Amino acid sequence: MLKSKRILFFDIDGTLLDERKQLPPSAKEALRCLQEAGHELVLASGRSPFMIARLAEELRIDSYVGFNGQYVVLRGKRVYTNPFRTEDLHDLSKFAARLGHPLVYLNESRMHSSVPYHPYVDECIGSLQHKHPEYEPRFYERTEIYQTMLFCTEREERQYEEVFPGLRFVRWHPRSVDVLPSGGSKANGIAQLIGRLGFDPEQAYAFGDNLNDVEMFRYVGHSVAMGNAPDAVKRLARYVTTDVGRDGIANGLRLVGLLN
Repeated sequence: MLKSKRILFFDIDGTLLDERKQLPPSAKEALRCLQEAGHELVLASGRSPFMIARLAEELRIDSYVGFNGQYVVLRGKRVYTNPFRTEDLHDLSKFAARLGHPLVYLNESRMHSSVPYHPYVDECIGSLQHKHPEYEPRFYERTEIYQTMLFCTEREERQYEEVFPGLRFVRWHPRSVDVLPSGGSKANGIAQLIGRLGFDPEQAYAFGDNLNDVEMFRYVGHSVAMGNAPDAVKRLARYVTTDVGRDGIANGLRLVGLLN
């Protein structure tokens, strides 16, 4: 492997895509230049694979870390998964129903809701440019689930953390939090790829903007927070670039010396 070759991980929402879910032309051109230089590019998102597919095709990237690290694909081939235990989802579902909080269960190709309709679900899923999922409260019993969305406020989230210490709760929206299986994180998913490709963490770069990117930042040698990231995320990054809509990806790559 050439010493100059690097592996780069890019979050999607708020990092590659702006608030209108548009990919800035400067970001697309910057990634094309990286590919021409022989670098390995990977999408690293809380999204499900079916939510990543269109952007991955546009960018010609066939490796990704989905579900915040629970579903890893290397050059088109699935190489790692970390699904929930069915009993954990059963307990979580009962507890959430008792409190009146909806859930959305996701596998690699579909998502279903624990309730017929809820405005929080509509708002949050709509922000990802998807429709309110169809009602199927027992979806988790007949398929492997890699991530669940819980819809509640930050204050209400605390009781879940107390009752389910084995699960991970990562907030991505004021009204929604991603629920991950035990041991789940973007860092763990990234480690699966780095090991298979023979990279060292010091050769890895990560671009992100939210709390689910923090462990990824801690794992790689070069972390870049977007200008639109919360201050708490910026403080944990090695570099801070401009906002996603102000050429943040291109400027960040220049900042770390990978783009002229």
